[in-house]
Amino acid sequence: MRRMERSAVIIRHTLLLCLAVVMFSCEKQVFRASDGFAVLPGDLLFQDLDSGPLCDAIEKVTTGYQGANFSHMGIAAKDDDGNIVVIEAVSSGVEVTPLQTFLGCSLDEAGRPKVAVGRLKAPYRHLIPSAIKEAVALKGRPYDKVFAFDNGAYYCSELIYEIFRRANKDTPIFKAQPMTFKDPDTNRTQPAWGQYFAELGVPVPEGEPGINPGGISRSDALTIFRVYGVPSLRAYPSRPVAR
Repeated sequence: MRRMERSAVIIRHTLLLCLAVVMFSCEKQVFRASDGFAVLPGDLLFQDLDSGPLCDAIEKVTTGYQGANFSHMGIAAKDDDGNIVVIEAVSSGVEVTPLQTFLGCSLDEAGRPKVAVGRLKAPYRHLIPSAIKEAVALKGRPYDKVFAFDNGAYYCSELIYEIFRRANKDTPIFKAQPMTFKDPDTNRTQPAWGQYFAELGVPVPEGEPGINPGGISRSDALTIFRVYGVPSLRAYPSRPVAR
């Protein structure tokens, strides 16, 4: 019995690995850019995390800028000391992470962050101060494990969608789409997702509205301004899923 319980815990932790920036590992990896590029408040950081089955499941049904696999994202802001930080939704909730720590979470073979930086186009930049204010106000809110809008909890791209919606007088600037958790090769729910939602005791939210980092990275509202390293590239047709 103990062996079965231990196996269940291992499986659960493996599945949850992709739902968070793995804070223990990230604290030990700090990246410092040396080429003079500066991330600015309001920039959106898209990250290719290699953290297990759910990351793979997300990347199999989404596509990002130039085919990149992005399974996480956050928004840049300044802390009280003027340092650039990233506000992000991870498994422990909405948190503030030092920029260098965020960049060090997932590196390519050359030791560069698998991160792309998106900058809002001019017509939307006036929304940045209000959006950051909204993000700060949501610090400490729980992670949205069931990927549902309007439940007081947030997954990473939902956080970005919501803060800019609020800043833009309740009008979204990023487009939500019906989510899918199906394997494009079989048209059946991917096993990782099936087990994940079964453990939560909720049905798979197939077809419910959602948003993902890859979709936001391709939005007409922003321009990808910088790519630090080389994210893995997608080899599947694009279909949206939450993250």
